[in-house]
Amino acid sequence: MQAEELVKIVEKVVDERKGANITVLDVRGKTTITDYMVLVTGTSERHAKSLCEYVSEKVKELGIRHPGLEGQEGSDWLLLDLGDVILHVMTAQAREFYQLEKLWSMDRAEEAVQQ
Repeated sequence: MQAEELVKIVEKVVDERKGANITVLDVRGKTTITDYMVLVTGTSERHAKSLCEYVSEKVKELGIRHPGLEGQEGSDWLLLDLGDVILHVMTAQAREFYQLEKLWSMDRAEEAVQQ
């Protein structure tokens, strides 16, 4: 399955399950660990965990090997590693604090200026 197809599936599942503020970051050329990051806000820690579980179940149905889940029970940030796509599910407070969109949108020229 192509990464672009997987992104669409992940977006659809989290949208259907009431994930908020869904953002897709294309990080090809910025990192070698993945091609895309999908960021979504859960309404609570329990909702965040459920979003990861729903996505995990869906990709398993599609034949994608078992995804890796990072984050502990009661965590405000969970990460579901699907290989070419990484899903970050955060509470609103964690998302505001870490600001991953801002971090991953920086160009190399901006980084040099800031150093």
